Amino acid sequence: MINYRIIHQPIVTEKSVLLKEKSNQFFFEVDKTANRVEIKKAVEQIFKVKVVSVNTIQVKGKIKRKGRITGKRKDWKKAIVKLMPGERIEFFEGV
Repeated sequence: MINYRIIHQPIVTEKSVLLKEKSNQFFFEVDKTANRVEIKKAVEQIFKVKVVSVNTIQVKGKIKRKGRITGKRKDWKKAIVKLMPGERIEFFEGV
């Protein structure tokens, strides 16, 4: 159950779809306090795949304006998960 607290949502962009097809890498938004080992275990348990490596990136929230009011989006963490050759995550197959 704790694995679902680590992985928040998948990230589906043009770049992530190209890397999925080219080098079997998948992108996820993850908990800011999670480390690489925790992310690897969570992906392996949730999707039943073998993970080769995990890279993480701290993404800073953008500053947005609406008229005179300035706000900031939240900071978040992105994980790039590389799977073993031949492994697939069925969740991404229709994308």
